Amino acid sequence: MSIRRVALALAAPVCAFAFSIGLSSLVLMAFGTNPMDAWTEMLSYGTRLETFVETGNRATPLYLAGIAVAIGFRMNLFNIGVEGQYVLAALLAASAGAAVDLPPILHVILIMVVAMTVGSAFAGIAGYLKVSRGVHEVISTIMLNAVALAAVGFLLRSWLLDKNDTTLNMMTPEIPPSGQFPHLNSLVETFTREITRGRQLWGFMLVSLAVGVLFYAFLNRTRAGFDLRATGLNPFAAEASGVDPAATVVRTMLLSGAVAGLIGLPEVLGQAHRYDLGFTRGLGFTGIAVALVGRNHPGGIAVAALLFGWLDSSAPILDVVGDAPREIVSILQGVVVLAAVVAYEVVNRIRRVAEARDAATAMQHPTETTDRSVS
Repeated sequence: MSIRRVALALAAPVCAFAFSIGLSSLVLMAFGTNPMDAWTEMLSYGTRLETFVETGNRATPLYLAGIAVAIGFRMNLFNIGVEGQYVLAALLAASAGAAVDLPPILHVILIMVVAMTVGSAFAGIAGYLKVSRGVHEVISTIMLNAVALAAVGFLLRSWLLDKNDTTLNMMTPEIPPSGQFPHLNSLVETFTREITRGRQLWGFMLVSLAVGVLFYAFLNRTRAGFDLRATGLNPFAAEASGVDPAATVVRTMLLSGAVAGLIGLPEVLGQAHRYDLGFTRGLGFTGIAVALVGRNHPGGIAVAALLFGWLDSSAPILDVVGDAPREIVSILQGVVVLAAVVAYEVVNRIRRVAEARDAATAMQHPTETTDRSVS
């Protein structure tokens, strides 16, 4: 790989992050806050081991959300319904896990299968509507989000509610220990120090890494993955070569929904061991930003998820020391997404111009050689 290609690959994220820091600093100055003090406090707090553990926990579901969105993006499908798919899947998976008592590994596998099945089936509805009725997936998935969240509210108040709970926090029954995912504290402490403040690194991080590897292998090492990428690049050429566009659309939505179903499991299996009103929402929409910043590549999505996770984990210190409101992190995340999209497009245009210039130069050399031989 040439130095120019490496420079172009690094230019977009570096410029986007620098622009985001600069614009956020201007916002801080407008509110009478010294940007250097705020960034120094965030950096000091964000480099503690406990903050890194929290970053990993926040990045794990964000990475899964980014992968779920990226699967659709690679085929020019916009699965906006990841939010509803993972919330509904988490509720039903937690209820199924609490209703049975199986050996540890089988118990966890059952919960994961239920979550993936629910997410896949719910996303498949949008895929079916697109190929059979021509309903755009953005419209259908947005509507299905509302259906899923309403269904979660109804089920949690009625059929799936823990009848033995006497608090005001509606929740499902607790998952038995055999269905809980172990943490990775002992592994981390082997190479660092003891993790304090009751923090635990969720073991589901290993599952998310496996999902990323499988996603990369699927796209680049399987026929179905090639069909998906080909259809996303040029659907007409893909159809002319024998790819069934309808089947590819449905298959892509099913796969995206299956990964979306896993988003809520790190919290359900690693911390809460049930679904309750405190369950984290909004990860599906944040996953869109993570996928955009990561350019729909498993490696880039991992970097973006860690960045967003670190910003979320470091933000509380701003409220504590009073340097700035923690909402500045939300501004920073939004600017990162916007700047990344613009920077990537600018870099792509520069790359295309350079490639066209190189191609024109390469075509001129044979002509010059022929002229010399004739003379």
